[in-house]
Amino acid sequence: MYAGLIGGLGLTLPGLFEMQALAEQKDYALKKAECDSVIHIFLPGGMAAQETLDPKPLAPSQYRGPFSPIDTNVTGIQLGSLMKNTAKVADKISIIRSMTHGEAAHERGTHNMFTGYRPSPAVKYPSFGSVVSHELGANGELPPYVCVPRQPNEFAGSGYLSNKFGPFSIGDEPGKENFKVRDLSLPDDIDHKRFARRQAMLDAVDDHFRSLESSDALDAMDEFYSRAYTMISSTKAREAFNLRAEPEAVRKKYGENPAGMRMLLARRLAEAGVRFVSTTMGGWDHHQNIQQAMTNQLPQLDQAYAALISDLDERGMLDRTMVMLTTEFGRTPKINQDGGRDHFPRVFSVAMAGGGFKGGLVYGESDATSTAVADKPVSHADLATTVYNQLGIVADKELMAPGDRPIEIVDGGKVLSETLEREA
Repeated sequence: MYAGLIGGLGLTLPGLFEMQALAEQKDYALKKAECDSVIHIFLPGGMAAQETLDPKPLAPSQYRGPFSPIDTNVTGIQLGSLMKNTAKVADKISIIRSMTHGEAAHERGTHNMFTGYRPSPAVKYPSFGSVVSHELGANGELPPYVCVPRQPNEFAGSGYLSNKFGPFSIGDEPGKENFKVRDLSLPDDIDHKRFARRQAMLDAVDDHFRSLESSDALDAMDEFYSRAYTMISSTKAREAFNLRAEPEAVRKKYGENPAGMRMLLARRLAEAGVRFVSTTMGGWDHHQNIQQAMTNQLPQLDQAYAALISDLDERGMLDRTMVMLTTEFGRTPKINQDGGRDHFPRVFSVAMAGGGFKGGLVYGESDATSTAVADKPVSHADLATTVYNQLGIVADKELMAPGDRPIEIVDGGKVLSETLEREA
């Protein structure tokens, strides 16, 4: 009867509330958090730093690439010429130009940047978002970990943790005319009156079972399902996904395209209490004609990313909201015969804003042709450890994998204290 009632509504939410209840029972010995929410913008395919965050104006043309650098609002920091909006908010960003790992395959590089671990045939590691969900639980009525518009890859999931800590995927593209959020929209054949009747039916079933047996498990099930009903009918939860509530000027500032609407929705979700929002934009595997590929999609990313940072700042949210802009690896130093760049994990760039990161900072350095790290190498484990540090999560805490095997949240990473407003 329970399964039929819940299945009829298309709900998959009760496990979320069970997970939150379990989290509330644990003593996590959390550190002081400098950050409440994370927005992770991942650029699949491997974005070239030379055309974006780490231009090389003095390198020979076959290394420099097709674009000239532009100055930013921070003296001495330059970006690629298609990042004119980001250049205006560079004082809010820490650019890490010395990311490095040894994984040149898409899947393996993506795994590194979503988990903080290299892939292993023996362990399926959880993503940042799932660890945050496990360690911190939900903050209010919304899930702690949301993917916009959907889980981007298998490494964004819960790994060896329970599926309860996996992402809530909205399932539809923000900004679409008939945009609907999976599990927050009633099926077409169920109106709100029918929904209320079904909730009343569930109450009657609950009363019947209570009259037969008193059980903590039944009480817990009642609570989880009740909270699931609350979420699907909650004005606050549903309103968080309502992009039409934003003024037209704000939507235009972000850009009324997939990049803009995804990042605007990410801001609304962080504002509503979601702890970790993961989104992607475009494809950056530019083996051919990198000039045309960048010209086609980088301006949308640049507009939306800069709008997100300035919007968070204007709302007083940037100090407590971290914005991660990452990719799976870099691109080869030299332009190839097809006018593109190939996979290159030895050195690449990411950008961190808000959440206690310093602004107007460049950390680390690549050499003159982006062939190697010249100063302060940063591994995926270092980046993960720093992100967890800002959230108050102890990165070397051991979690239990199947078989009662203890595994550290991150193995061997260090906090990048020089990038932080308050050193760890």
